[in-house]
Amino acid sequence: MNQPVVLEKGAVPRREGPPPLAARAALAAVPVLSLGVLGFVPALVLALYRGTRAEWLAALLFTAVSVGWCFQIALTPVDTSGGAFLLDLLLLTLSTVGAAAHVLLARGKGRAA
Repeated sequence: MNQPVVLEKGAVPRREGPPPLAARAALAAVPVLSLGVLGFVPALVLALYRGTRAEWLAALLFTAVSVGWCFQIALTPVDTSGGAFLLDLLLLTLSTVGAAAHVLLARGKGRAA
């Protein structure tokens, strides 16, 4: 029972699939080139592009990881070891490699990218 949706003037329809591969590759370069500081940008762009709940949750997750990593940098001394070092390494890896992998592996509804 899908009813057609009437778009208001100026409304932008949401897209079904992910952006093209070239755009996703450019977005994946953002967290890598910024060393994780801008790790939330690709997920936020995907959330704005597609508007699904899962994409917004991913954007929220990567934003939380990026903010947590910034606090971790600010609050830990330069010479860290043990648990603080492992937490720093985990947050850095998630905000760089995780964000880049997320945008590259984005899939459309029920089909491969």
